[in-house]
Amino acid sequence: MAITKILARKGRLDAGIHYILNGDKTDDRILTAYLNCDPGMECRQMLDTKRELGKEDGVQYYHIIQSFQPGEVTPEVALQIAKEFAQEHLADYEAVIGVHVDKEHIHAHTVFNSVNSITGEKYHSNAQSYYQQIRSTSDRLCREHGLSVIMAGEPAKAVSYVEWLRQSKGQPTFRSMLEADLRAAIQDANDLGHFFLLMEHMGYEIHHGDRLGFRLRGQERFQYPGRRNTLFTEDGIRVAIQGNLAEIEAGSRPAVLSRPKYRPYLAHPKYTGFLALYVHYLYLLGKIGQRQYPPRMTPHLRREVMRFEQYRTQFDFLRENEIVTQADMDAFRTRTEKSLAKLIKQRTILNVRKKRRQKLYTALTDVEALAPSKALYEEGLTGMETEFERYMEAVALLESSGVPRNRLTEEKAEIYEQLAELNREIRTERQKLKLCHKIQNQVPVMEQDIQRTEEHQKEVRKHEHRRR
Repeated sequence: MAITKILARKGRLDAGIHYILNGDKTDDRILTAYLNCDPGMECRQMLDTKRELGKEDGVQYYHIIQSFQPGEVTPEVALQIAKEFAQEHLADYEAVIGVHVDKEHIHAHTVFNSVNSITGEKYHSNAQSYYQQIRSTSDRLCREHGLSVIMAGEPAKAVSYVEWLRQSKGQPTFRSMLEADLRAAIQDANDLGHFFLLMEHMGYEIHHGDRLGFRLRGQERFQYPGRRNTLFTEDGIRVAIQGNLAEIEAGSRPAVLSRPKYRPYLAHPKYTGFLALYVHYLYLLGKIGQRQYPPRMTPHLRREVMRFEQYRTQFDFLRENEIVTQADMDAFRTRTEKSLAKLIKQRTILNVRKKRRQKLYTALTDVEALAPSKALYEEGLTGMETEFERYMEAVALLESSGVPRNRLTEEKAEIYEQLAELNREIRTERQKLKLCHKIQNQVPVMEQDIQRTEEHQKEVRKHEHRRR
């Protein structure tokens, strides 16, 4: 079994190479290998490639780590797997490989140039390339060498090196504790607002934004578990609260349901305006019609082929909202801006209500979160004086307010639920405006590309006619 990870680095290339070739870690550099570069010259050759192609800025190199289960693989087999992986996935890149044996588990490091030495293109890393290329290739090579692999859905599929190391030793991690608390809150929550309330009572601060962030009081940084597991996104938590947590964890039900709307059969429409422009542009990109590229596309249009998914999203957006002309676009933007302003106003009113009660809400959280500390203090444990004092201050504040705790709890959960819903609607409206802005900027570029391509095709047909 190999846990893989890829890191993009903008720092010094020689520092990364020196780290993985460290003789103390690689048995005096016996457990090293090179791809498309020479020993001792690897850094110079990579820099020369960048300089010749004029791509010396941005990410300088990528660092892939393959961590193997302790006792399952020998250093020689780990090196062979890393070499086969580099030859298959990084065939045209300059790469350096080093297998480190200074820990109880063996791990292979591969540093490769961010610029392809053949095509001159820069390497791009994303979630799709990781799972479909890096992860799948590494798992297949592990199976071919008789090693186990991580099955889809297992929690270890996206852990960091430090976390995996602590887990292998049976030690708890902040992430594992956070996920355990999240699951407990999901099981006990009635709705999303109640879930946030329970998490605060466990001692967590919550960051509401594009992603949900959580941190214990005293931690410096927020953790965003939804990045690795869709169960812990806002939509995933909503679905799980409805009683589907066990099915989601078992992998028999997705965390976020994406059901397309039912659409009755309609005859193929004749598009005009923006819709006709997008159909024509997608035809020139070779994505509709005969499914082939037009002859001799312009270089710019060829690059645009790679952005096909963005254009398809924009086309669907135009069709679903019946935007055909510039007047339709202006009207839609006006409606969206008014809707957005109304939602923001509603959120402001809720935030004012929340601010007026914030001291009571914080006291309510302190009472729940610090109850264990208060019990330990009463048992005579030292070091709990500050927590006990905060607990007593919170209790006194709640008693002086005259508001029953259960009523305050319900009110807080309701406000949190409403704010979560408003934030989701605001993100949706802002995404619509963002798409409108992109389409407005893209339309003149597409028109110019179509004009250039049609003129070029006319010239090609004209010369073919002359040859005949």
